[in-house]
Amino acid sequence: MSCKCKLLNIGFGNSIVTDRIVAIVNPSSAPMKRLREEAKTNSKLIDATQGRRTRSIIITDSDHVILSAIQAETIAQRLSSDLLTKIEEKDPKY
Repeated sequence: MSCKCKLLNIGFGNSIVTDRIVAIVNPSSAPMKRLREEAKTNSKLIDATQGRRTRSIIITDSDHVILSAIQAETIAQRLSSDLLTKIEEKDPKY
């Protein structure tokens, strides 16, 4: 059994499957705070901050909300570099 899913490092040894990511957002706005609380009440909140300050919120296609201590921009850069690598693997001319 082999899985061709790509994992994205979200800090402190935690990884998530890149194909499941819908959005990576900053946690500072009021709507994101409400989203976080709603996910907590619905048991859909995953805290991957290891006790540190939340610097990004990752939303998945299964409505899970993942908290990370890594900046949203850093995670987005890691994701885009992974996607570029995936494209290059499919078409070496790219």
